[in-house]
Amino acid sequence: MVLCMTTVSFAQTCRDKNNMTIGKIESDGTVRNASNMKIGCFDRGVIMDASNMKIGSIDGSTIRDKSNMKIGSVDSDGTVRDASNMKIGSVERNGTVRDKSNMKVGSADGVNPTYAAVFYFFNLFNR
Repeated sequence: MVLCMTTVSFAQTCRDKNNMTIGKIESDGTVRNASNMKIGCFDRGVIMDASNMKIGSIDGSTIRDKSNMKIGSVDSDGTVRDASNMKIGSVERNGTVRDKSNMKVGSADGVNPTYAAVFYFFNLFNR
């Protein structure tokens, strides 16, 4: 049995641009969809699916897939970049999530920018 642990001490509620809840990242790292079903977790730098299989990892601000290939990163200002270092969006300090055109795509209350970036931009979890 794998226990999902993280240093985040609060839950993030993930909402779409219309403020509808689309998921949640709990304080223990568990990721749930809008139906409250577990779809994955963050565990000390490892990103896992609902079956606790590794689907990626986080190394500082770098996000990697299960093959350890860089798929993106999050800058200190919340800018989200793809593997080619192109801006694909941002996660603002207030939790607002924006696409590369600066259009609001959602929000993540209690924001951990890297977790929010994984949830919104890198499609590692099936919602």
